[in-house]
Amino acid sequence: MPEKNKVYTAEITALTSEGSGVCRIDGMAVFVPETAIGDVAEIKIVKVLSSYAYGIVYRIITPSPDRFDRPCSVYKKCGGCVYRHISYDAECRAKEAVVRDAFERIGGLSPKFDSFLSADTADRYRNKAQYPLAVADGKAVCGFFAPRSHRVIPIEDCPLQPKIFSEITETILGFINDKKISVYDETNGNGIMRHIYLRTGTHSGEIMVCLVARKDISRQLAPLCRKLSENFSAIKSIVLNINNARTNIILGEKCITLFGNDTISDTMCGNTVEISPLSFYQINTKQAERIYGKALEYAAPTGSDTIADLYCGAGTIGLSMAHQAGQIVGVEIVPEAVENAAANALRNGITNTEFHCGDAGTVFAELRKNGCSPDIIVVDPPRKGCSENTLNIIAEAAPDKVVMISCNPSTAARDAKFLCNHGYSADRVCGADLFPATRHVECVVLLSREKS
Repeated sequence: MPEKNKVYTAEITALTSEGSGVCRIDGMAVFVPETAIGDVAEIKIVKVLSSYAYGIVYRIITPSPDRFDRPCSVYKKCGGCVYRHISYDAECRAKEAVVRDAFERIGGLSPKFDSFLSADTADRYRNKAQYPLAVADGKAVCGFFAPRSHRVIPIEDCPLQPKIFSEITETILGFINDKKISVYDETNGNGIMRHIYLRTGTHSGEIMVCLVARKDISRQLAPLCRKLSENFSAIKSIVLNINNARTNIILGEKCITLFGNDTISDTMCGNTVEISPLSFYQINTKQAERIYGKALEYAAPTGSDTIADLYCGAGTIGLSMAHQAGQIVGVEIVPEAVENAAANALRNGITNTEFHCGDAGTVFAELRKNGCSPDIIVVDPPRKGCSENTLNIIAEAAPDKVVMISCNPSTAARDAKFLCNHGYSADRVCGADLFPATRHVECVVLLSREKS
C-alpha cells in the first residue's frame, strides 16, 4: 500500500470520467489530476483510502504525446476545466471511452457505437455566463466559484466564453466601482449587487445583460445602461433581476427591463426561439443542434408518427422533429419551460404539438389513459436519469423506438439496461462533446422494441 506524502514513479494508463489520470502504485489504483495517458511522473501521495489513493504530480519525467497547452491562467483554481493540459483529440478519445465503458460495463450492453461527435471549436462556445460578484482589495470583481466553495476566483477572460463578455463585464465592474455600489455578502446578507449574467444568441449575435441585485436600483443603473448600449451595439436587452433571498440560487422571480426588449432571439435547428433570463437554452448551440440532429436520425419519424417528448424543456427537441412527424406531445415539470415550448411552437407556425406540465411519468400515464399511443418516445432526463416510474410507463407504452439524450452516460446505461430487460434492444449509441475542456460528456441512444 502506498504511503501518504511519499513520492513514487508511475505511468498513467487511463483517465477517469472526472478527468483524473489513473496509475497503479504497490498494486493500488491512484488518481492523479492534470495528468495524461502515457505520462511517466513522480507522484506524491496525498490521501490513502482502503482500496484507492489520491496523488498529485511532483514532477513529469516523460510527458505523454497527448500533452498540449490550451492556455488559461486560472483553470487550475476555478476547476471548471479538467482537460486544458491535453489536446482536444485526446479529450474526445477520453470522453468516448467514458461513454463506451458506461454501456459495456455498467449496462452490460453491446450496441453499435457511432462516431463520436466532437465540437468544431473547443473554445468560445458558451452562449451564457453567470459571474458571482465579490470584493478583492477593496474593489468589486467577478469570476467563478472555486471548487466546493463560494470563494470567487476573479477572472478577466474565460476562454470558454465569447470575448465580448469580458469587455462587457469590465465596463460593468468599472461602473460599480466608480459609483461605489456595494457587493452582496452572502455571509451576512448585506450589499446590493450579486451577479452579472450574460446571454447571447449564437446565430443572431444578440446579447442580453442581466444584472442581479438584492433590491431595485433601476435609477442608479440608468447611466450604465446608456454606456453599455452605446458601446456594444449587439446588446438588445438589459434586465435587472431582483433576488433578495438568503440563498445561493442565482435568479429571483422578478425581472425589470431597463433597456431594449424583454428577451433576445436566436435560432435552434431552424426554429426561432425567444430567450429570457429565466429561459432554459442549451449553452453550446451549434453542438446541441448536432446532437438533436443525431436524435432525429435515430428516431427517423414518418409523417404519421406520434412522438412523446418527455422532459421536453422548452420544446427544442420535439420542435426540431415536428416537421417530419404527425404529432409531438411534450411533457415537462417546469411551468415556465412549458409556456416557452408552446410559445416557440406558435412563433414558428408549428401546429402539430401539445405540451403538458407535470412529472414526466405521471402525466404520460394520464395521457395514455386518454388514448395517447406514441410510436416513438424521446427522453432527455436530468443527470439522475429517468425515474423508475417513467421507465415502467415507457415499457408499458411499448413504442417502436425510444431515443434517449443524456448528459450522464452512467445513468443512461442504467436506464437502457432497464428497458432492455423489458422488451427492448440497445441498437446504437453516439457520444457527443457539448462542453469541451470540462469533464461533461453527452450521449444519444437508440432502443428498439424487439418484435418477438
